[in-house]
Amino acid sequence: MLKGIPAILSPELLKVLCEMGHSDRIVIADGNFPTESNGKDGIVIRLDGHGVPEILEAILQFFPLDTYTDTPATLMEVMDGDNVATPIWDTYTEIITKYDKRGKAAIGTLSRQTFYEEAKKSYAFIATGESALYANIILQKGVV
Repeated sequence: MLKGIPAILSPELLKVLCEMGHSDRIVIADGNFPTESNGKDGIVIRLDGHGVPEILEAILQFFPLDTYTDTPATLMEVMDGDNVATPIWDTYTEIITKYDKRGKAAIGTLSRQTFYEEAKKSYAFIATGESALYANIILQKGVV
């Protein structure tokens, strides 16, 4: 155990966050995201009993978002025809605003297929038990 480190950040996840370099990406995936198939070239960490907001909050306490890109946090756009509300995105905005002065401006979106293609390039993936739809987020690491 370490002082000041949220318990949700497992030793494996802390190691991965430390290994990541500038511009590396990590996906925090909802429960419906195909983490294992998209993450076959990366590291997959399972945090099935947790939701994305609590993991995002814990990570951003230590993880700088990239200042060399306009949108270091990326969400998957809702597909046309899907009648889905995304109130969880408001939660993400609140959390990101606490840790990045750009706030909502640091968050971008990609179409579903483009999101999957970009996700495949990520260094690591966190599989969660998040039940909200379209709750996936890619974070791009900055410098300390």
